[in-house]
Amino acid sequence: SSDLIRSTAYGRSLMSTATMKPITLFLPEPGRITDLYYWTIDSLRLWRRSVPKVWTAVFVSERNVRNLKKVSGDTVKTNAMRQLEVAGISYRTASYEYDENNLSGLHAAEQVGIPAEQVFKTLVTRGDKTGILVFCIPVDMELDLKKAAAVSGNKKLEMTHVKELLGLTGYIRGGCSPIGMKKKYPTFIDETAILFDEIAVSAGMRGEQIILNPEDLIRFVEAKEADVTKEMQD
Repeated sequence: SSDLIRSTAYGRSLMSTATMKPITLFLPEPGRITDLYYWTIDSLRLWRRSVPKVWTAVFVSERNVRNLKKVSGDTVKTNAMRQLEVAGISYRTASYEYDENNLSGLHAAEQVGIPAEQVFKTLVTRGDKTGILVFCIPVDMELDLKKAAAVSGNKKLEMTHVKELLGLTGYIRGGCSPIGMKKKYPTFIDETAILFDEIAVSAGMRGEQIILNPEDLIRFVEAKEADVTKEMQD
């Protein structure tokens, strides 16, 4: 295929354990990074396409994606970014080196140099009456499950297990964005968001934040503003 080149680092023939057919690993041609469609698998992103008589696949860690971006001069755009652009919503981004052992929002806020109260984490919950709900709250606060249940019409609310996150949203822990989830879930955002001209949320991958006007975000994801937080416990 003309848009693929064999990489000296990744261009190795392997045997698929699922089909017992040879597969070849490739890297994208410089300048074509944004054309790739990624499925998130833990900290890896898998791209697979069919070409005549050949299955090709590339496994690229999120750090390698950013390295490829630097080499090619291309810009990695997540689905969340693309959706904002289609909607005509202005935003900017901030990249940072994430730590596999510390995926907390506080670490992200420190790395991008934005006050913690302006960096919002995205939490996925399950209500006993409503099912899946999404909450966006400042990274220096905790979700108050009682408040969250009350504003969402539930008697009981619980956090979903981290193993469910990918299947429910298309995102992984440390890279979950309220924008561009696999399904549209009822979304609530802490009422403090509108106190700022800008807030940051995950761009849909680890190490990348989207910074935008909170009212634009609220309108786009059709979020309801509510008091749903409590002080973070040590």
